[in-house]
Amino acid sequence: MASSGGISNQLFISVQLESPRLAELDLDPHLFGSHPVAGSWDPCKALPLERASAAVWNLSCVVPSQREPLDFKFLLKQRDDSSQCIVEEGPNRSLGCQSNEVEMRTAVFKLDEGKDVLECKVQVETEMLSPFDLAASWKAQQEYLQPSRVRGAHDVTINTGLEGSAKNGFASGLELDLEKYVVPTPNMGSGVVYAANLTENPRSLLQTGSSSNNDTAKDIVYNSTKGDSSPNHYVNTMKGATGGHAPSLEEQRAMFVDRGVGSPNFARPTKQTFSVSNFKLDSEAKDMPAAEGAVAAAAVADQMYGPKEDRKLTIVLVGLPARGKTFTAAKLTRYLRWLGHETKHFNVGKYRRLKHGTNQTADFFRGDNREGVEARNEVAALAMEDMLSWMQEGGQVGIFDATNSTRIRRNMLMKMAEGKCKIIFLETICNDKDVLERNIRLKVQQSPDYAEQTDFEAGVQDFKERLTYYEKVYEPVEEGSYIKMIDMVSGKGGQLQINGISGYLPGRIVFFLVNCHLTPRPILLTRHGESMDNVRGRIGGDSSLSEAGQLYSRKLASFVEKRLKSERTASIWTSTLQRTILTAHPIIGFPKIQWRALDEINAGVCDGMTYDEIKKSKPEEYESRKKDKLRYRYPRGESYLDVIQRLEPVIIELERQRAPVVVIAHQAVLRALYAYFADKPLEEVPNIEIPLHTIIEIQMGVAGVQEKRYKLMDAVHPTAGL
Repeated sequence: MASSGGISNQLFISVQLESPRLAELDLDPHLFGSHPVAGSWDPCKALPLERASAAVWNLSCVVPSQREPLDFKFLLKQRDDSSQCIVEEGPNRSLGCQSNEVEMRTAVFKLDEGKDVLECKVQVETEMLSPFDLAASWKAQQEYLQPSRVRGAHDVTINTGLEGSAKNGFASGLELDLEKYVVPTPNMGSGVVYAANLTENPRSLLQTGSSSNNDTAKDIVYNSTKGDSSPNHYVNTMKGATGGHAPSLEEQRAMFVDRGVGSPNFARPTKQTFSVSNFKLDSEAKDMPAAEGAVAAAAVADQMYGPKEDRKLTIVLVGLPARGKTFTAAKLTRYLRWLGHETKHFNVGKYRRLKHGTNQTADFFRGDNREGVEARNEVAALAMEDMLSWMQEGGQVGIFDATNSTRIRRNMLMKMAEGKCKIIFLETICNDKDVLERNIRLKVQQSPDYAEQTDFEAGVQDFKERLTYYEKVYEPVEEGSYIKMIDMVSGKGGQLQINGISGYLPGRIVFFLVNCHLTPRPILLTRHGESMDNVRGRIGGDSSLSEAGQLYSRKLASFVEKRLKSERTASIWTSTLQRTILTAHPIIGFPKIQWRALDEINAGVCDGMTYDEIKKSKPEEYESRKKDKLRYRYPRGESYLDVIQRLEPVIIELERQRAPVVVIAHQAVLRALYAYFADKPLEEVPNIEIPLHTIIEIQMGVAGVQEKRYKLMDAVHPTAGL
């Protein structure tokens, strides 16, 4: 990753060594090598590894970037006599100082004059991070992590208090067959759903009064009652006006951002300025969202960043087929809806299938097929019309999903949007042949275009032929405001290029996209074990676990050990309240991280009360909450909308993680997190069912989001729900 402004990057090194025998032999592992920080091959200056658990030692450090590789080895020192050293056998280990690497290799030591051989598992990871990344990571830790309220528990730790699951008696508390505990999922199915089918229904193509959203609906009636805004009008106008070329626009310097594995950062355009001297806030603005706190502040920021039409935003996808456009559009739609922005996803392919059927061969997509080009431009204009009409009715952000691979098509869309909304092009570029082959086969498997194709390989060949036709006429985006995602889906880094992007909402979109990837991994959500306040029916508080809660903590530990036994890079996230920390305590072998952002909703003056007590002593508060549970804010406390805003950094970090994460939190918090993954309307958040002693497994990957639930035990007492 190239440094900027003459500031040198840093090499972050993470070393983990595992061996059950080391503790028995009273040997301590060290690292020494060619760099001064690692001792310059002086055993007396070698860096000791810290013991993380009964059989695991680790070390993390940062060294300045250098051109030469960093050579090192492991050595063992006797605990009572550090002068006696045993050096690792074999050649030196070498770390490249200009790339991100992961090395897994056994370390071999000869003991007792070579009569005994000790083998240790070793994992070494390196990351090139800029000082800005390191500073951002430190700032995030300071902002979202705080000292534990439970004595003896650290903010980030690997549990060392338990030597093994067998000694705690919970290894047999859960049978090996995890499927025994699977329960029906009330909201999300486990099957794969074609993402384009979940997009907005084509209103312009459906008959009046028809509720069908079937792509193969027949007897379609084209609604042409909008005068000059008919599709053919726009197509013909743009052909004559542009002559096939993009209009002359002022070129702006593009900002390139390397997407590393550390904290993401992106450059903000320096060419654009903004003045608020003539800005006047309309307190009666009808498009202000019904929200509180940070949501309302964001709405004010939206209004301050430009003329009225800029408050309506259209994200126009651009890219060749099988580049992940629809998947990216679906993720972005889900994220913006969750933040409270009225957002809809319009898929042009859905319009095309509805108007022209699903049996179109690759010839339909040829650039020299005049009828095919006009038909595709027509349905694109229809989709754009529907989106603009929806915006006039109050919509804020439209996601326009199509290839949009030529300047003529993009000029047509910009002409239609002129004076009505701001357009940002989002171009997805992928050069990884393995990823493309996977995406192509997944597309043929899921798309309605090939539902009637009995020969799968013939369908793959037809799709590749279609792709070839698109490649011949493809013109990358160089006009207007745009975001380019280059090779960001392969999991091997990538680049984000932005041009002409400014404002609160576009900035949030860029920050979200820079953290997204397609690496499959599970996210496990669960409430803490039953607490004493659950037993008493009291809300909030910071009570310890009941006997049932303690039993659940042991069963959860056994579950995590079995479910994630091959995922040693997984992590456990809890709040800073002791009922979640105590629930996570029996889990061994995984790092545990406490987030203040995961704390339960703040009940303010009602904290520690029962609902009956609130109803008697504060009847007006009780009724206000009953009328609007989403927006109701406890006196000196929080609302559900406030919780959603403080959980945004958690969502961003969950999207960035490539390894499994277990989130042990609270009912209101998990309702908000679950609503994000399940794409639930905000109004439903306060009533989402998150039962005690149940694990919700969210599987994230290229096929979208699927869910599975495991109920490990029943709750003994009725619980209070915030």
